[in-house]
Amino acid sequence: MLGFLLRLLPFWVREPLLIAVGSALGVRLGYLAVRDHDQGAAAFAVVFLLFTAIRVHVVLRALRARRNTPPATPAEGAAADGGAQAQAAEGQVLGPGTPQKEPHVWGQAVAAVAVVGAMVAAVWVAPHVLPSSNGSTAQPASCPAGEHKELPQAYQQTPRPATGDELCKALNRPDLAQLLSTPGETATTASGSNNTAPLTGGKVALPEAEVRFGTYTVHLSATYNKLSTAQYVKLMKFGNEQDIKTLTVLGRPAIIASDHTMKINISLGTKGGSPRRVEQGPLARTLTVALDREDRGGYYEITVWSTSGALPDDSVLLGIAERVLPAIADRPAR
Repeated sequence: MLGFLLRLLPFWVREPLLIAVGSALGVRLGYLAVRDHDQGAAAFAVVFLLFTAIRVHVVLRALRARRNTPPATPAEGAAADGGAQAQAAEGQVLGPGTPQKEPHVWGQAVAAVAVVGAMVAAVWVAPHVLPSSNGSTAQPASCPAGEHKELPQAYQQTPRPATGDELCKALNRPDLAQLLSTPGETATTASGSNNTAPLTGGKVALPEAEVRFGTYTVHLSATYNKLSTAQYVKLMKFGNEQDIKTLTVLGRPAIIASDHTMKINISLGTKGGSPRRVEQGPLARTLTVALDREDRGGYYEITVWSTSGALPDDSVLLGIAERVLPAIADRPAR
């Protein structure tokens, strides 16, 4: 039925339509064949492109025949003129003044096929060269712009404290996923906050930053108190902390230890029960590094954990510290 309707269309409507449809289908199937490595789609693409090349050849011959057909004399009448036009439309070359061979027709047909092939190549190469504009490729999260809120009083009483925005910018490095040994991942969220340490009455500045990936979450904080790492180790041992390891990072005393994160479940509309429960979260690995070489008090903490409970090797935390901490300006505790 479709073929019958196409035959009813005039030649100069039908052929351009077939060329346009054949080119579009051929280019699309060629792109899918290359992207999905589909041999079936490649075969269909070749068929459509070959069909398009044939139709282009027919149109070129018809155009050449129309140009070379001599004008009809008045004695020939309207019937002869109509017959000549019909013959020209079918690509037949007739008449005493018409050349029998068209040396440039096949060259033009080959050029048309080359143009279509170039279109296929452009569709194939474009996704690999041009940046994605449809949002299908996830963009890494960026630290939110600071709103210039007034810092808590503890930050004004601390000599040159870091802020959550500064920690976020230092932590959210382009190579952070590489340092985590997950180079194919992209940061989904990045944040920073200007908090104060709990149980201190708001007197100890505790800026924090966090970058979250699909596999790991990395948390960075700076605590500006008078607690040295040596005192911190004693405090951890007093609390029966396990797997504590002391070392030196960037010439500063440091500690690596493991502990569980906290998981808060909030239930809405419950009756007779607590609406909020605090449970034990996944295991985390924390590297604590003194603010300065003299260990006069205060420390940075880099904590890594995952929802699956898997922990990275300690070398991962050391690599992050060696890249991130130098990006934070030297801010001694006192």
